[in-house]
Amino acid sequence: MNRGRDPVEREASGDRDLYEITTWERRTFLDSLAVGIHRLGVVSLRVVLVALAFVLLVAQLVLGGVGALVVDPVVGTLVLLSVVPALAIAVFIWYADVTTGEPLSLLVATFLLAILFAMFAAVINSFLQPIFGVLGFLGLVLFFFLVVGPVEETVKLLAVRLYAYRSTRFDAVIDGMVYGAVAGLGFATIENAFYITQGLDSGLAAMETVDEAGGTAAIRSLAGPGHVLYSAIAGFYLGLAKFNPGKAGPIVIKGLLIAAVLHALYNTLAGIVPGLLVASATWITLPVALIGFIVLYDGFVAYVLYRKVSRYMGAYRDVGAERVDERDLVSERTEFDP
Repeated sequence: MNRGRDPVEREASGDRDLYEITTWERRTFLDSLAVGIHRLGVVSLRVVLVALAFVLLVAQLVLGGVGALVVDPVVGTLVLLSVVPALAIAVFIWYADVTTGEPLSLLVATFLLAILFAMFAAVINSFLQPIFGVLGFLGLVLFFFLVVGPVEETVKLLAVRLYAYRSTRFDAVIDGMVYGAVAGLGFATIENAFYITQGLDSGLAAMETVDEAGGTAAIRSLAGPGHVLYSAIAGFYLGLAKFNPGKAGPIVIKGLLIAAVLHALYNTLAGIVPGLLVASATWITLPVALIGFIVLYDGFVAYVLYRKVSRYMGAYRDVGAERVDERDLVSERTEFDP
């Protein structure tokens, strides 16, 4: 039994007009007005989200000390250096896309939107952390799993969903992984800027010297790759959802759950495992233990992502599809368009 169509539509002949009986399309002035109001509402919501995020970003630049990123070349350089590992992973994921090359305009827009929407996560985290803080270590773990992981992964995915996702150039499941990685890079960039300029990283006092800022940049460079990997996984599921619209909601939620749990688990274990390693082996220093843990953990997450990418690439090649570059698309449009 076909449950996708109304019984009247299913049984009617093809030449019968079923407008506002079982089907609908824009015909009358009122129809056009309804379509226009809907579009205006959707666009207005996007504009409001971006504007609010921009206001929060400006407030951080002016009041939160992050303005040093713009006016202080030393701080700016440290921030750039801190995201080099995350950038390397994002570039590798972009390179792994065997389908059409993604346009620079969409990549840059996603990166900038992730920077803006990171402000929502900063506000929510700052507001809720004291509430969980009264529960001690258990509260910190709950904060990671119930707030930090879900909120940060959601805002990164929102940066993809708001613009790139709607483009016709988002034309393959794996594209979601690429844009997710870029969103993670944008989020890591602004987060590193906060920590470097304000000295908010756990266990660090307010930074007074370039050496301290450099130390924070080194620490933050280890955290950036995780942001890229987690949001790349969530982005892959967003791409899967785009091509399975009837099941899009559960698919997106599954991707967010995986990314959020991996994110929260990293935050939790990073505060436990290095200390245990140092306690069990006196020859291991805390920085070495921390680096070792991060490399192993991010390596595991990268392997999970690699398995998804390799399965897609294998299927892509099995069906005989070929990669199309941006230059080829431009050439085709030039040749065949009137």
